[in-house]
Amino acid sequence: MDYLLALDQGTTSSRAMLFDARAQVCAQAQREFTQHFPQPGWVAHDAMEIWRTQLACAQQVLQEAGVAAAQVRAIGLTNQRETTVLWDRSTGQPLAPAIVWQDRRTAARCDALRAAGHAPLIRARTGLELDAYFSATKLAWLLDTVPGARARAEAGELAFGTIDSWLIWQLTGGARHVTDASNAARTMLYDIHRGCWAEDLLALLDIPPGVLPQVVDSSGVLGHTTAELFGGAIPIAGVAGDQQAATFGQLCLRPGMAKNTYGTGCFLTLNTGTQAVASDNRLLTTIAWQRGGHTDYLLEGSVFMAGAVVQWLRDGLGLIRAADEIEALAASVPDAGEVVMVPAFAGLGAPHWDAYARGTLLGMTRGTTAAHIARAALDAVALQNADLLAAMAADGVEVKELRVDGGMTRNNLLMQLQADLLGVPVLRPRQTETTALGAALLAGRAVGVWEDDAALAAHWQVDRVFEPTASADWREAMRARWHKAVERARGWADGA
Repeated sequence: MDYLLALDQGTTSSRAMLFDARAQVCAQAQREFTQHFPQPGWVAHDAMEIWRTQLACAQQVLQEAGVAAAQVRAIGLTNQRETTVLWDRSTGQPLAPAIVWQDRRTAARCDALRAAGHAPLIRARTGLELDAYFSATKLAWLLDTVPGARARAEAGELAFGTIDSWLIWQLTGGARHVTDASNAARTMLYDIHRGCWAEDLLALLDIPPGVLPQVVDSSGVLGHTTAELFGGAIPIAGVAGDQQAATFGQLCLRPGMAKNTYGTGCFLTLNTGTQAVASDNRLLTTIAWQRGGHTDYLLEGSVFMAGAVVQWLRDGLGLIRAADEIEALAASVPDAGEVVMVPAFAGLGAPHWDAYARGTLLGMTRGTTAAHIARAALDAVALQNADLLAAMAADGVEVKELRVDGGMTRNNLLMQLQADLLGVPVLRPRQTETTALGAALLAGRAVGVWEDDAALAAHWQVDRVFEPTASADWREAMRARWHKAVERARGWADGA
């Protein structure tokens, strides 16, 4: 039996899943790791803790399944994107905590670049908004603030990478410093049209080219693990950022197909094929994957807070004891009672791109209960995604159905709210952990487990279709009140 080992390194936990050649899960393991908030708006991770938890999960699934390294055809890797690590090439030790994609510490640097007129150039080269979300200003901040970092980087002693690069470096014992095109496209340093690092952007941010990883295909053998990790060397053959991997795992392989992943944030992607479609509505144009040297593109909308809102209700407010309790609590009331939550805890992503927005809870009365707040939280997740679909429609792209994945899709109330607010069917597959599946499929295609994309089609099966049932008037009223609340939340932390 052939097996594929998927490493799914996320924002709050590391996970490993072992798939067989029928794309069925044979074993899985997951470990949470520490979230660090050193200052308001700052979010950091311990990169060594990420490596330890990811390795432990991988070793655990092989042990539990009784599978030896020789039986694993390949490893596929998918990761939280934009999170930035800077490490010593000789020791493999990070110079500082990893700066997480949610972190806003470089918002002022982005403001200065925007004021200097650089935003159009950045969008033209990278397809991205000029925002602290991406890796470029995070890396520049590390080079500027870690003592001696810039000089050491210029001397070739340091390596930068997003989490995929960091894990591949560790898995290969430092033999490979690489990233795939989908992750490179999220750094705000990569020319997605020419397929290379953008020299003018590196100069703009004073980043030495020698610190950057080599860019490789998303599907293809790029190196092998050291033998001591798993009792034998295993090829690493698939790499993609989490949202690109989920898009592949949802088999949205043709132009016009769309998926939405509900994780820590929400990420709605639309396959545009070989065309990099420029957005007039502040969506991102990004690389889906690169295979055989050929590039496919996505139009993407990013929502920063989705599952993280439920986590906050659990850990910050104590309204629930476990994340899966939110559905019953929210369903105990018919609606949110005019309460609106804007979960801008880390600013607002697409289509607003407001680093200074902050979380707000509006419309409360003496009759407001925990159930109303829980319902407003689910409303907020669905309403943020409705904004993304509206932006895609304004860009001239009509989404006729939405495939969904991620842990929150098990919440039937949320999925029905989503269909009602979008006005299109929402399709939940049987395998909702499509991020790990996508990494496995990319790796499997590279080593011949599946000979072509058509052979992958059998591995996507629908579990349930949520048809919209609400009226257009209800939908418009919900969105109008939401937009009124968003305006209240915007610019809150701008110092004015």
